[in-house]
Amino acid sequence: MRIVLLGAPGSGKGTQAKKLTEKYQVPQISTGDLLRAAVRAGTLLGLQAKAAMDAGRLVSDEIVLGMIKERLAQPDAQKGFILDGFPRNLAQAEALDALLEKLKQPLQAALLIEVDLDTLIQRMTGRRTCESCGQMYNIYTSPSKLDDRCDKCGGNLRHRADDNEETIGNRLRVYEGQTSPLIEYYRSQEILRTVQGIGEISDIHKAVIKIVSNLSERPRQPAKAAAEPVTKAASKKVKVKKSTAKQKVAKKPPAKKKPVKQKVTKKKPAGKKKASAKKKPARKKPIKKKSVAGKKAVKKKVATKKTPKKSPARPSKKK
Repeated sequence: MRIVLLGAPGSGKGTQAKKLTEKYQVPQISTGDLLRAAVRAGTLLGLQAKAAMDAGRLVSDEIVLGMIKERLAQPDAQKGFILDGFPRNLAQAEALDALLEKLKQPLQAALLIEVDLDTLIQRMTGRRTCESCGQMYNIYTSPSKLDDRCDKCGGNLRHRADDNEETIGNRLRVYEGQTSPLIEYYRSQEILRTVQGIGEISDIHKAVIKIVSNLSERPRQPAKAAAEPVTKAASKKVKVKKSTAKQKVAKKPPAKKKPVKQKVTKKKPAGKKKASAKKKPARKKPIKKKSVAGKKAVKKKVATKKTPKKSPARPSKKK
């Protein structure tokens, strides 16, 4: 089991991480705990982190990733791990993926615990933590039976100074601006799983167990090895398509010239039609015939007029 827990402050990530650790015997890796442990131990990374914190700077991602790498090298992390509180932004998520790829321990899932805003505020303002064993309580939803004492070990319950409404509002704004985009990042990798974080802790835990148990049955490493040549082949196909597209573009200009020549040849018969249209005045020939016939009729009339002129020849017979 190799998972990252996602969710807003107060969503219950820490509680579910502890329960998963108890059930599957895998370590919960919290970057805050790693930093404090490294500073106490005085390791090289711990000293670098302390210098940054003393100067009021954020601990760099390189230092945090170095601590995670050291923690994953320990024997108890060989069965799996639960990352809580890291990554917090896209840059850290990409750097974490690169590190886990080198270690051949890629993530199986990013488990998101969704909770509405009002519930988050109530949880964080009423949260109490045991100083001895780290057991968590809430004065509104799950108070301890011994008031200010832990039910398990009898340790003192502490209210964190930053669990006030002003600080909580700032933390939620930071979450929405930086950490919330991780949801889309892991959804695009198809490893995002979601659980509703409202209700009894035991019911939420059952939903988490159902998801995690299904993940543990998946042969993650073989599936990934089989997917690599597919992606390479796909990239080759894309390259081939691009090259053929270029060839098509190169062949298109001569193809465009041919229709231009055809258009010119098509215009010639159109001109012939116009010429034949000009010959239409030939139809006026019947009109000319009528005029000729009219002239003939006139000539006949003239001929008939000449015949009565011959009548004066009759008096010669009287002699």
